[in-house]
Amino acid sequence: MASILVHLTHGPEHPTRAALAFLIAKTALDEGHKVTLFLAGDAVQLLRDAVLDNLTGLGTGRLREWYDAIVAGGAKVYLSGLSSKARGFTDADLAGKRAEFATPTMLVRLSLEHDRMFTY
Repeated sequence: MASILVHLTHGPEHPTRAALAFLIAKTALDEGHKVTLFLAGDAVQLLRDAVLDNLTGLGTGRLREWYDAIVAGGAKVYLSGLSSKARGFTDADLAGKRAEFATPTMLVRLSLEHDRMFTY
């Protein structure tokens, strides 16, 4: 079993790329791997309820379906605190989600702790 970090910087403006990152994370979990997601830049917008419920990638599926499977499968989800603050994503937006804010230091640490890193 490998540990896989998925680092996503593209948000709702690239629905296929965004959904693909979540699909790959879900697939890795299904294969028995440990998975962590780190959302930065515009990707933090993906955890807004309206985006989760409505974003569908071309051939990559519905974001809500992949997100729910990822958290149910035990993956850790981090959002860049700096990116979140710059985009008005607050603690209230994070309420009810199994995710937490993190610093660039955490991203560096995670990249060194994981066997593989996928970037979208």
